[in-house]
Amino acid sequence: MKTSVIVIGDELLIGQVTDTNSGFLARTMAPYGWEVEWIQTVPDTEEAITRAVNEALERSQVVLTTGGLGPTKDDITKSTLCKIFGGTLREDPAVTENILEVFKKRGLKLNELTARQAWVPTSAHVIQNRVGTAPVMWFETEEPRHVLVAMPGVPFETEHVFSHEVLPRLLETFPSQYAVSHRTLMVSDITESALAMRLAHWEESLPKHLHLAYLPKPGLIRLRLDGHSRQRDTLEREIDQAVAELKALCSENLLYDGDATPAEILLHELKKHGATVATAESCTGGNIARLITSIPGSSECMQGGVVAYSNDVKANVLGVDRNALATYGAVSEPVVLQMAQGACRVTNASIAVATSGIAGPGGGTDVKPVGTVCIAAASATGETIVHTYHFPGNRSRVVDRASTTALLMAIRLLRNLPKTTN
Repeated sequence: MKTSVIVIGDELLIGQVTDTNSGFLARTMAPYGWEVEWIQTVPDTEEAITRAVNEALERSQVVLTTGGLGPTKDDITKSTLCKIFGGTLREDPAVTENILEVFKKRGLKLNELTARQAWVPTSAHVIQNRVGTAPVMWFETEEPRHVLVAMPGVPFETEHVFSHEVLPRLLETFPSQYAVSHRTLMVSDITESALAMRLAHWEESLPKHLHLAYLPKPGLIRLRLDGHSRQRDTLEREIDQAVAELKALCSENLLYDGDATPAEILLHELKKHGATVATAESCTGGNIARLITSIPGSSECMQGGVVAYSNDVKANVLGVDRNALATYGAVSEPVVLQMAQGACRVTNASIAVATSGIAGPGGGTDVKPVGTVCIAAASATGETIVHTYHFPGNRSRVVDRASTTALLMAIRLLRNLPKTTN
């Protein structure tokens, strides 16, 4: 099924807010064989919204919109859709009740503007938004059959209502005759071009209904194998066989069988080994610890972290030798290795990772230019890895790349340890 997505909001066009909803919608629908063929971002004007909706309905049988459903005067999506699909605005008692319940949970008093969100077009079927005040509206036309679903723009609300309410209804409304299957492998320590050359002959031999996609990120490549067929059992056997061949071809670079972030893979390995982890961060400023602790269940494995920006913290908290700091500098392999070892010691963790570098835009020298980052991983039993990297890009890109690299280094170290380290 082909779909179109319309993202509505002036704030998106001037860069105050970044659109994450369209990516979420595409990722969530893809496993069911639904493809987003068109995405457009439009301002909060009746003319722009009307033009985008009409074009989307010509392109796709299903149109999804996000945004423009708030209580303020600039949010005009609801009234515009009412003009497009007909009907009048009326108060929906069930929406009013839902809004009152949401405000009660948040300890807020309902005002007149928010109460107006209970007014919805008579031409729409209303789906309650249990995590917000803006209702979801399902518009449907016949001959030809088209569906437009208007959802709130707040990302966590969009994700909740689409996953739990909208997508199940769409799949029921437009059942597919095809079985769809996909598998993902995570690969590291190889460039996309080198990997493509290695897999070229194998790719050429794939059946036409199987397709391999390369989805690279700094330090990682996601290999996604998709297939569709009228025969599910046959398709699953073909996918299993293709994945087995792909794993063999990627064996030396295979990081994980599945779709996961480096932090998720690290936690998987930690639990498998009965191990714990700690962090000691300078240039990454706690970002590695954030990536780990943002995952539910991370408390089983995460001991703690130290943001050691200053040399005094490196020395006084982590026990880094001041002579090493004076001799080699904070951004050096001897220092970052001692930081990792110190984190293991002060937190009693099985392993620890540490970073120290120059994220920029200033602070670089001819010897240690901006982007220079030293990363170390150490275990409580004495195994270590340490390396100096030179990452391109701005400050945030250097921090992101350093964080990813540190997590991958921790995974490599952990896989070389006995399964129980405590």
